[in-house]
Amino acid sequence: MTLLGSFSAFPDGWPGRGLLVQRVALGLRLIYCAFVDTPGGLPAFPDFAAAAAGTLLILGFSTRVAAVAIVVAEVWMSFFAGTGEPWIRLFLAALSASIAMLGPGAWSVDARRFGRKVFEVHEARRPDE
Repeated sequence: MTLLGSFSAFPDGWPGRGLLVQRVALGLRLIYCAFVDTPGGLPAFPDFAAAAAGTLLILGFSTRVAAVAIVVAEVWMSFFAGTGEPWIRLFLAALSASIAMLGPGAWSVDARRFGRKVFEVHEARRPDE
């Protein structure tokens, strides 16, 4: 299955705007968790990876790959790293999983790269006509 085949649609209108708001809110929170909310200055590797994937998520670039990377990083930090509140980390992982399942929406780089294709289907002409 190619990336092109993994997106059934790029919803626009209110659903597309809703996905944009969801992507931006999650991405900004991940960047905040990594750089502002980190005691001691530099973020740990899972926080940095989640922030980098959050930046891709905001842009809507490789959205599903970035969302899955966020799920892995947040679940790791929730259960194994012991950083931050584990329930917030699991909530961010669930939110990211929903973005991975829904796709980026029309307001994304992925939509521009792999956007909607229009196929015009004409009635077949019979040879006897």
